Parts: sequence; structure tokens; C-alpha cells
Amino acid sequence: MTLSTEEIMTEAGATHERVRVVETVVLSDDWYVLRKVIFDFRRRDGTWQRQSRETYDRGNGATILLHNPRTGTVLLTRQFRMPAFVNGHDGMLIEAPGGLLDDATPDARIRAEVEEETGYRVGHIEKIFEAFMSPGSVTEKLYFYVGEYDGSMRVGDGGGVIDEGEEIEVIETPLADAIAMIERGEIMDGKTIMLLQYLALRRAATPL
Repeated sequence: MTLSTEEIMTEAGATHERVRVVETVVLSDDWYVLRKVIFDFRRRDGTWQRQSRETYDRGNGATILLHNPRTGTVLLTRQFRMPAFVNGHDGMLIEAPGGLLDDATPDARIRAEVEEETGYRVGHIEKIFEAFMSPGSVTEKLYFYVGEYDGSMRVGDGGGVIDEGEEIEVIETPLADAIAMIERGEIMDGKTIMLLQYLALRRAATPL
């Protein structure tokens, strides 16, 4: 399967002045889509260089850190991640809730994911930034959120969707302990580290 230049330009948001896509070939389309893109890139000196890159397209996603200002706690999850397992980890990663957007808006998706994973139905949420997590090979952009929670928002047990193979443990822990878990190597998920550090910095900057 090969995409047209117009399709890949639209999909990747490439800058036409410096990028000319020559060919795009789908290498794998099982779970997500792996493509090989052959393109000409205009260097700063004005010369054009033929290059080839592989891009892994799994769609965009959203993630959120729920925190309780009264108790100083945050809500995290723990679940098995095969890619981490094959890279020498036990695979049981501690993470902030999140998921792929599919056809939903970031706000709608993260609300659904939080309830599905943690059992909490959140009210006001705040988008704090967007980030490409691995732009050298993965197309995914993540939308990062924070939101407040308390016990009154709990409407279920969470745990994920069994039919999708999910078995998610909900972890409630003080923010300070979560930061210490980063330092001890117990939290190794990038998006979660970013959210925890963001919240810690924001709390440090807020007068008591």
C-alpha cells in the first residue's frame, strides 16, 4: 500500500518548502501502521538530500494526573506493558491514566479513560500542554491534563476493560511519595514523570 504525496503531507503536517515526499510505503498494518517514507530534505545551505525514515502511527492520545489538594494525594495506575517487559523490565508500569483518542476529542477521551481505569468521574479538567513523546519514530502526540478528585467522584471500581486484556490496579499515593518513586526508578513512564513534575513545580510556585 502506498499513500500519495498529498496524503502523507496532510497526515504528517510536513513543510513543503523543505520536504518533498517521494514515496510512502506501508510496511505493516496489523495493530498500528508502520510506514517507510522516502523524501528529499532541503538543508540550510540550500542543497537537497534524499533520506528515508520509518514512522509508526498509532494515533494521538491523552493522559491526566488527578490530584486531591486537600489530602495531597494523586491517582496513578499499574498495568502490564509488553514493550517494557521485552526491554528487561518486569512490565508492571506505574502510570497516569490515559489512552488513544480514536475518533474522540482529547477532553472526551480522557474523561472516559479515567472512569474506565480508575472508577472516578471527574468534573473540571485543565489541559496544560501537548507533546510529541518519541518524534524520532512515532507520530503520536499526547494531550496532557490535570484535574482534581475526591471520594465523592468515585462511581465504580475501575480496572480497565477485561475484553481488551486490561487488568489495571489503582494507586492512591501522596505526591511527595510519587516523586520519590521517580528517583528510585519505580516510576519509569515518561508521560507520568512529566505530569508529576509539573504538579510538583506548580504546587511549589503556589503561595500557601
